[in-house]
Amino acid sequence: MIKFGTGGWRAIIGEDFIKDNVLLVAQAVANIMKSENVTEKGLVVGYDRRFLSERSAIWVSEVMAGNNIPVQIINKISPTPLIMYYAKTRGNHYGMAITASHNPADYNGIKIFTLGGRDATEEVTEKVEAIIATLTKEDVQHMDYDEAKEKGIIKEVNPFNEYIDTILGMLNVEAIREKELKVLVDPMFGVSKNSLQALLISCRCEVDVIHDRHDTTFGGRLPSPSAVTLSRLANMVVEKKYDIGIGTDGDADRLGIIDEKGDYIHPNDIMALLYYYLLKYKGWQGGVVRNIATTHLLDAIAERFGEKCYEVPVGFKHISAKMDETDAVIGGESSGGLTIRGHIKGKDGIFAAGLLVEMMCVTGKRLGEMLDEIHHEFGDFVMTEADCRFSHAKKDELVELLFHEKKLPTFNTPVAKVSYEDGCKVYFENGGWIIARFSGTEPLIRVFAEMSTKAEAEAISKTMLDFLGL
Repeated sequence: MIKFGTGGWRAIIGEDFIKDNVLLVAQAVANIMKSENVTEKGLVVGYDRRFLSERSAIWVSEVMAGNNIPVQIINKISPTPLIMYYAKTRGNHYGMAITASHNPADYNGIKIFTLGGRDATEEVTEKVEAIIATLTKEDVQHMDYDEAKEKGIIKEVNPFNEYIDTILGMLNVEAIREKELKVLVDPMFGVSKNSLQALLISCRCEVDVIHDRHDTTFGGRLPSPSAVTLSRLANMVVEKKYDIGIGTDGDADRLGIIDEKGDYIHPNDIMALLYYYLLKYKGWQGGVVRNIATTHLLDAIAERFGEKCYEVPVGFKHISAKMDETDAVIGGESSGGLTIRGHIKGKDGIFAAGLLVEMMCVTGKRLGEMLDEIHHEFGDFVMTEADCRFSHAKKDELVELLFHEKKLPTFNTPVAKVSYEDGCKVYFENGGWIIARFSGTEPLIRVFAEMSTKAEAEAISKTMLDFLGL
């Protein structure tokens, strides 16, 4: 079974992520490109540092070449946003990144991009799945990589400098250069080292890096930036007196931030910081797009500036589509992914990190000072998160309870409304909320709650978890 979730197809290496299945995905995309008559621009493909990523990019390229579809393969490990940037600027109707993003080390996967360098919609991925279901190994067309390269069907490209220069062109480089910040970077054994170093050193920051060797086990940790996984980064920021610590996930489309005191800045606060900065200090105008499990602090900021906050289902394709529709300033999610108007149509941890550094330099304020300014004006918004694994039988039970019978626990806080657009989200009259939804990339049910205090959020979350038997 090859099933695409909110972040593409992800599977355990050696079980479902195997050569035969990679070839089937590639052939299905080739069939779609031919049926849509969009083969002329070809397909761009890039890869991260995971086990089998580079080899899988070669397999994809060989299938495309066998279908006489030109391929531009980025010839070194690349952040996913760089691949999306290339697809956007070259007009590729389709692209692929070989990555499982922040999943555990025994996973790999494929993200599919469409015209504009945006995440493929569910309509596209469902079409890919349907075609795969009709294919056999004999249907896969193939041409040897070296032969295809010699014939010019496969071309190796490297848009690294162009990508970095584009980001530099969107930043206030002079303001950053004046401050000479000291920055510590943690790529989490992923692909962001070269990009962040090039970007920040160009801005005359002093940059040091940890966890940068090629390690397909990611040092034994989940390559997802969090307070736990960035603990060494936090300790070193304080010990060596860095101005900021920047961590990125395995494919560098999401980031985690450590402030000068060693405190982890939650992605919700990163979104709020950047939106507030762009409106108040840079004079931008426009709304904000967040997914259904991201802080309502963004709603409060938007309202104060006469703008609107748009809520969409989980999946960055929904965020980028709504940003296009509304010309929003920024869009993002509580898991650490965001993008800014005028850049690519997907998450970019490299650009987001650069903009945070710019914010510190332009305002002359530390991250904690900026957050204090925001919370003083808008109040406190505290989120709790719980991830719970389950058996197939338990999932069926939860689906029946939440989505068929639509039962809810008895909350101590009055309920304003309930939404089933993506999971089950309960909105309370006091402005707080709680959501339970199944992950689109892992066998998990996630419960997020946001209230004005941690105690309130934890209590609401416990009520839901007890009700679900988790």
